[in-house]
Amino acid sequence: MGLELIVLGLSHRTAPVAMRECLAVDPNEAEGFVKTLIALPGIGEATVVSTCNRVEIYAGATDRVAAFDALRTYLAGRLPADAGGVGELETHLYRRAGRAAVHHLFRVASSLDSLVVGEPQILGQVKDAYDLATRSGAAGPLLGDCFPRAFRIARRVRRDTEIARQSVSVSSVAVDLARQVFAGFEGRRVLLIGAGKMADLAGRALKAQGATVAVTNRTRARAEEFGQRLGFAVEPFEELDQAIGRADIVISSTGARQPILTQAALARIQKTRRNRSLVIVDIAVPRDVEAGASAIPGVYLWDIDDLQKEAASALSGRRQEAEKAEQIVEDEVLRYLQTQRGRGVAPTISALRSRFLSVAAAEADKALSQVPEADERTRKTITRLAESIAAKLLHNPQVVLKKEAAGDMADVLTSALAQLFDLPAVAPEPPQSSDEPSNPQAKT
Repeated sequence: MGLELIVLGLSHRTAPVAMRECLAVDPNEAEGFVKTLIALPGIGEATVVSTCNRVEIYAGATDRVAAFDALRTYLAGRLPADAGGVGELETHLYRRAGRAAVHHLFRVASSLDSLVVGEPQILGQVKDAYDLATRSGAAGPLLGDCFPRAFRIARRVRRDTEIARQSVSVSSVAVDLARQVFAGFEGRRVLLIGAGKMADLAGRALKAQGATVAVTNRTRARAEEFGQRLGFAVEPFEELDQAIGRADIVISSTGARQPILTQAALARIQKTRRNRSLVIVDIAVPRDVEAGASAIPGVYLWDIDDLQKEAASALSGRRQEAEKAEQIVEDEVLRYLQTQRGRGVAPTISALRSRFLSVAAAEADKALSQVPEADERTRKTITRLAESIAAKLLHNPQVVLKKEAAGDMADVLTSALAQLFDLPAVAPEPPQSSDEPSNPQAKT
């Protein structure tokens, strides 16, 4: 039975950060998560893309309805009791299947569905998701075809458009927001909490703008390596309250499952600061800072959802390039479908050819049995004549089938040929993974 690509998920476009953080998949649990997915009804292959802006399950479904139902139920079971259950989850979920799922994957990998269109991090995150599926034994021919193709398309978008011009990311938007609040970084102290990818991007953006930065991390060695690499001071994580007390701007991006900064703790810190203004940009999912902290006098808190509005302005100068990128994706989706449908008619063409040639061979043998005195040259001539007639009769059906492979008539034609010529039941060839670019003229 063939598999159909489906997507079930939510993102910054459909769900608030409070819902996204409930469903975010801890990297340490991701392999077990994916193995659970492929054990669900209707699912043959699967992986998950879990970032600060989206939680999406990509699956190869044997039964679309059963798969969607099983995935929704599984996600709902991961929600805490106060999150609203299946009913609330339904209001934020989106579903894609077949062509729409392929289109969605290609757009996500190409950063056309990102909070900051053109940001480069999402491609690496989608690659990580595919590596996870491969490592977990959850990737098969379908994901093995779609995901590498999505990577090639993303590289083509970045090469053939200027969508990544003046490259920005969630981290750089966070830095720009902090800079605007204080009209620059002169005389201001910035504290980075966390030493992962997001912190690295924020740190580089801060360094480029001349900020005075300190970094802290639960693992001291990582903080020291980070600080040495970028030239930042290192604060002990055990003295986080004091470090925040000395800072004007805090950018937090840890992988903690629970808030590391509670409202009560920040209220206590603010008292020692005498309510001096403190800007906190929380770019972690799950969030590092309790939402109630924004009520503390002098604390200005932005989370990942707040950055969406800021990110919208970053798109204004890229709209024309984004339109070019969207057209590339559309073209590649069509190319993918043509390839898949071409594979669908290939078994019919092969069976038809076999049937014609076997009839030709049988008729040639029958004719030759009537002239036992024929020499070898004559026998070969009769055999070649029969094969040539068969090939000429095959030519037009093959041309029409290949031409219609990407159209709506493909299934009708293959079914008609199977009935007319009593062909054996044939199944479409499974998609094969390839490292060749989908555009033979484009080398990446």
